[in-house]
Amino acid sequence: MSRREDKGIAIVTGASQGIGAVYARKLAERGHDLVLAARNERRLRERAADIGAATGRKVEVVVADLSAAADVARLAERLADDDSISFLVNNAGTSLSGGLLANDAEAVSRLIALNVTAPTLLAQAAAKAFIARRKGAIVNISSVTAFLPEAFDGPYSGSKSYILNLTLSLAGNAKDSGVKFQAVLPGPTDTDMWARGAVPASVVPPERIMAPEDLVEAALIGLDRGEIVTAPTIADESVWRAYEAARHALGPYLAAGKPASRYRSPAPAL
Repeated sequence: MSRREDKGIAIVTGASQGIGAVYARKLAERGHDLVLAARNERRLRERAADIGAATGRKVEVVVADLSAAADVARLAERLADDDSISFLVNNAGTSLSGGLLANDAEAVSRLIALNVTAPTLLAQAAAKAFIARRKGAIVNISSVTAFLPEAFDGPYSGSKSYILNLTLSLAGNAKDSGVKFQAVLPGPTDTDMWARGAVPASVVPPERIMAPEDLVEAALIGLDRGEIVTAPTIADESVWRAYEAARHALGPYLAAGKPASRYRSPAPAL
């Protein structure tokens, strides 16, 4: 990889394995130096050494638990102050084993901190810095579970719906800023998190589980095309367009000054 292809530094969270690790390698192949952030120092250093040797890019390791406010603040400060950073992948996240009712408050609080608070603060810091320089890209990893919360655990799917909304809002409020915003919505993907979920093959057959390599390659193609939302599992684009049209059709009805007529008559007595 020629140094003349330098595209600035990309920060990737949750980069020690799975989707984050693939993003790190592919961004290095595209000409980015890297800052890799995750909790597992051994895996991070192994990943950094492999990517550096294969691509010739500089790879820095930041050991951080992004459910901890101090570690988030440290990374956000780096995003705000280092003008060589041009790319952020908000990938770090977690799920609940067994769902909301099978977990304690500490586990739920950690999910919210890691899946909601950390990516929000990192995206905020990156967006402010990138908009000021009129260049950069922010990729937030959401999930297809955002579309069907009835079928999935509420805290996890809710956190991924939040990430989708966060991205759409940033993109809408920063039009013509020179900054790209993208929400990536993976379906079932062959990662450690998916394996921990132990979803039976009768529910999701193996052939419906995507490889991280395929997911990230599709997501980067979507980013290159200027997509704000990329859902690699959706083959029929008209389905997505219909969903978006229905969502926007609600707009004129969201502020009315008084209840709709169907809510002005008392319900029949039971």
